[in-house]
Amino acid sequence: MLDHLIKGATVVDGTGAPGITADVGIRDGRIAVVGAVTEESRTSEDAAGLILAPGFVDPHTHYDAQLFWDPYATPSLNHGVTTVAGGNCGFTLAPLNPARPEDADYTRRMMSKVEGMSLVALEEGAPWSWSSFGEYLDALEGRIAVNAGFMVGHCALRRYVMGPDAVGGQPSAEQLDAMVGLLREAMEAGAWGLSTTQSTSHSDGDGKPVASRHAEPAELLALSRAVGEHEGTQIEAIVAGCLDQFSDDEIDLFVEMTAAAGRPLNWNVLTIDAAVPERVPRQLEASERARKAGGRIVALTMPILTPMNMSLGTFCALNLIPGWGPVLGLPVKERIAGLRDPDIRAELLLRARSKEAGVFRRLTHFGRYVIGDTYSEANRGLTGRVVQDIAAERGQEPFECLVEICAADDLRTVLWPMPTDNDPDSWVLRAETWRHEDVMLGGSDAGAHLDRMCGAPYTTRFLGDCLRGRKLVGLEQAVKMLTDDPARLFGLRDRGRVQEGFHADLVLFDPERIDAGKATLVHDLPGDSPRLDSKAVGVRAVWVNGVEAIRDDVVTGAVPGRVLRSGRDTRTVATR
Repeated sequence: MLDHLIKGATVVDGTGAPGITADVGIRDGRIAVVGAVTEESRTSEDAAGLILAPGFVDPHTHYDAQLFWDPYATPSLNHGVTTVAGGNCGFTLAPLNPARPEDADYTRRMMSKVEGMSLVALEEGAPWSWSSFGEYLDALEGRIAVNAGFMVGHCALRRYVMGPDAVGGQPSAEQLDAMVGLLREAMEAGAWGLSTTQSTSHSDGDGKPVASRHAEPAELLALSRAVGEHEGTQIEAIVAGCLDQFSDDEIDLFVEMTAAAGRPLNWNVLTIDAAVPERVPRQLEASERARKAGGRIVALTMPILTPMNMSLGTFCALNLIPGWGPVLGLPVKERIAGLRDPDIRAELLLRARSKEAGVFRRLTHFGRYVIGDTYSEANRGLTGRVVQDIAAERGQEPFECLVEICAADDLRTVLWPMPTDNDPDSWVLRAETWRHEDVMLGGSDAGAHLDRMCGAPYTTRFLGDCLRGRKLVGLEQAVKMLTDDPARLFGLRDRGRVQEGFHADLVLFDPERIDAGKATLVHDLPGDSPRLDSKAVGVRAVWVNGVEAIRDDVVTGAVPGRVLRSGRDTRTVATR
């Protein structure tokens, strides 16, 4: 007898093949039959007119902490994501050296700063009961509603072995051996491989470059070779050039790392903008060179424009523009005085438009900012208005106008920069780039930057756009890009397709309605900390390992997810 029968759905199986009308039966967590089903089932439902697809796979999340207080990985699960890859960008909560209890506090403060997680939520919402990476994975086992796999972060490895010297120091030969040994131990326990960062945008809770940024190439290559010794592993890496265009040295490093490991290396995020046509070929040059060297480099890119808010009162992307950090890092009263100084403003604008600002130049069209939440009587009625319109009324330059609005709120004003790359040419370039064999959809950062952005709904918003919007990709190909493609990159065993014998990770949705609601701020984290949430539209149900986890955008309370461990749940995706 079947556990559940989904009758008469249009099955889009994830392979890219045309959809077919079929029944799908689930038994013991797997897809037992696809076709005309006559076998009895304990429960069933009529899915005529609905699409049944594999559960979506999000290749870049930071749910490492959130899963402890939110086993449903909301809102990703609501939007059909049944498998998440965590432990990215060199940052993980484990391993922690038991001889230094203070390392947990350092890690929490680092995660709060670099990934925009609530410090209170990190302190109150996770047990911090582990030392080894395996113990961290065990702490999640049996209590999550999504499938989750994790890289092990280079920063955690360095901190465990080198202590405070991990920031600024170089390991001795013995310490490097210990790091490699710790990585091997983590992979034996199920880590998917190594994640690392050398990006200038990543600083710890003390404002210093995070530990992995101090690593020399020899250290990175030693760790990469260790990744290649274990089954079902990967590398994920970030460098400064990921944000704009790689340097020759960065391409060399990526190529050497993937070739040394004999494993795929993925990075994020490939920003596609027709106004910068040279960026895509430059970034994909790394993939071409890797292929010749016996490796593979995969660029993640988002298929939607993810709105991101910011504030001059808290650390935000503007802090990362050269020359802006010292001004935006001042105490609030001094910061306001500096921003009001015409000479300082002129210098900031000059730096903002320089080549060194890289991709952050996209954030410097201040007239295109939309005012979000305000807090003072002086700003009453400005919410939802565009800065350039307000500036014209006041006879001010846009940045000066924006500063005065924010100053009236003691810099608490919420700002929403409008994207500069929402033009037809950029969307045509995206559709062309998505066809490249080393470009994959992803980079949501779900679980991070919680009150600043909400990338988790990219799956439903993309499908809605494919079905009823720009229609840049057909439905079957769009589903493949969200399911089978990332599943194959990570070597997931029996996931990513609606196929007999595969795990029953499934999403049932209405093609006439599938979409994502507007991101709204909610206070549901530990300590009532805020985050942006987005409702799923048109998602009838989501199953994880054959168990219904979502019904009509509401979690069922079941926790059928599994911690996916390398080797057992992933197979090796070799590059040679």
